[in-house]
Amino acid sequence: MRIYAKKANRIMEAKRERYISSLLERRNNGLIKVVTGVRRCGKSYLLFNLFKRKLMELGVQEDHIISFALDDYQNREYLNPDNLNQHVRARIVDKDIYYILLDEIQLVQNFEYLLNGFLHIPNADTYVTGSNSKFLSSDIITEFRGRGDEVRVYPLSFSEFLSVFDGTETEAWNNYQVYGGMPGLLAIGSENRKASYLQALFSQTYFQDIISRYNLRRNEEMEELMNVVASGIGTLTNPLTLTNSFISKKKMHITRDTIASYLQYMQDAFLIEKAQRYDVRGRHYIGTPMKYYFVDMGLRNARLNFRQNDYGHIMENVIYNELRMRGMSVDVGMVEVNCKEEGKSKRKQFEVDFVCNRGNQRYYIQSAYALYDEEKRQQETKSLRHINDSFKKILVQKDPILPYYDDNGFLNLSLLDFLTDETVIDK
Repeated sequence: MRIYAKKANRIMEAKRERYISSLLERRNNGLIKVVTGVRRCGKSYLLFNLFKRKLMELGVQEDHIISFALDDYQNREYLNPDNLNQHVRARIVDKDIYYILLDEIQLVQNFEYLLNGFLHIPNADTYVTGSNSKFLSSDIITEFRGRGDEVRVYPLSFSEFLSVFDGTETEAWNNYQVYGGMPGLLAIGSENRKASYLQALFSQTYFQDIISRYNLRRNEEMEELMNVVASGIGTLTNPLTLTNSFISKKKMHITRDTIASYLQYMQDAFLIEKAQRYDVRGRHYIGTPMKYYFVDMGLRNARLNFRQNDYGHIMENVIYNELRMRGMSVDVGMVEVNCKEEGKSKRKQFEVDFVCNRGNQRYYIQSAYALYDEEKRQQETKSLRHINDSFKKILVQKDPILPYYDDNGFLNLSLLDFLTDETVIDK
């Protein structure tokens, strides 16, 4: 897939530098580099164009890069693992490092044995992509058994999207929050065609992958659950509450275990991610409820026929995705506080939108679409004011503001500053 867009009468390319850096950091680490992510997010272009070009810029000779697009008809003979194995080994003729790039590896029978064999070639470094119903998230764990190193690729971040968008930051945001960052959209100008592309992608690709992989027979249950999850981004839920909702609102009887399985299927297809609840003071995880976020806003909105423009939750979902793209683990925080109401002591729980960890760094982040007045500000920051540790506390708001620290020591940022400057949270 070409990741290009027109800007000022020039052809621009979304560079995707964070993924190139991630792949370069893993060179020659003795593992199979497995590039994963939701289908059509640009994995193949990343590996075959951007990464290959970078290797050559670093001095790797082109004949030392062995690449196969295994979904290309002219490469059909290499779907036989013996043919592919023989061809790759025949191309390795000296002791310099060879880079093996294989796209859609799941099309090769018994590919895990083939790749494990490549690990025994001392001067070979292997990178693969895979997708569709035969190669989803959970397979990385089972098929490679500790010999695979996963590089997770997301649709375009807002910053990547902005770099090829012909317009202002505000115009880019207005487009991004509706249609998201699937790279295929960059070649589509019409809003109607963008909507049709995303809806077809969801129904004809993602949905059919799940149906095919798990041999689901009651498709309407999965369809309806997808709609419910898409409607409920940023809200706490669990399989039991979803079961009750199906019974009361949809008049459909789906067991809790079935819903839990369906949610896992959507996660394995990289369509959604789960954020668990974390007790900040007690320093432990709370089993349920949790939140689910869509990997891309365009896909989420397409699922709902672009009817639900709940911009606060959309902004929250975009922030979540940005944090995950930056390599952070992200939880939903909970702070329990003793309060007095009408002379009586009560325990109340306040939510921290995101508790983010990366190495020994931690950030507490609140997403605030609009801060109308001081009362609203106090409401949005109440949970942060009851966290007594020294980690940075951040309030991200939709309105344009210059970054500043308030009287509580909280860093206040505009959404666009947060999304376009990865270092701003550390300044």
